[in-house]
This record gives sequence, structure tokens and C-alpha cells, in this order.
Amino acid sequence: MKPELIGWGASALLLMTIISQLVQQWRARSSEGVSYLLFVGQILASGGFVTYSVLVGDTVFIVTNALMLASAVVGLGITWRFRRSTD
Repeated sequence: MKPELIGWGASALLLMTIISQLVQQWRARSSEGVSYLLFVGQILASGGFVTYSVLVGDTVFIVTNALMLASAVVGLGITWRFRRSTD
């Protein structure tokens, strides 16, 4: 088995768990118990990992970390939107 297949499989699982959390938050129209710092930390870490992944030339990590960065931005936006609407 090619190592890339393991990487893509792991990437898909990770992204599915994060996306399902964002969908749940959106459907509940609530960000109760979700910290802004979670998404800010994820944005900073994912940005660093994207940079690192580009420098080492690993496509699996470039794609995964870019999508994780995008999910963190979306998550922060959802959290901000629903926190603002309840204030």
C-alpha cells in the first residue's frame, strides 16, 4: 500500500470530524461552550503547518492543512456570528 493512501485516508477522517462539528454548531445556531481561542489557535497552527508542508513539498499535508485552516476560519465565523446574536 502506498503511504499516500494512508495519509489521504487520515486526512479525510480528520476533515470529516471537524466539518461535522461545524455543521452541528451551525444547525444548533449556537456556539455555547466553544472558545474563540480554539479557532484562533487552529488558524495559527494550520497556517504554520501549511507553510511547513509547502517547504517540505508534501501534497497530503498541504491540502489537509489548507482545508483545516479554512475550517478554522469558518468555525471562528460561526462562533462569532452566534455569540453576537445572543449578546
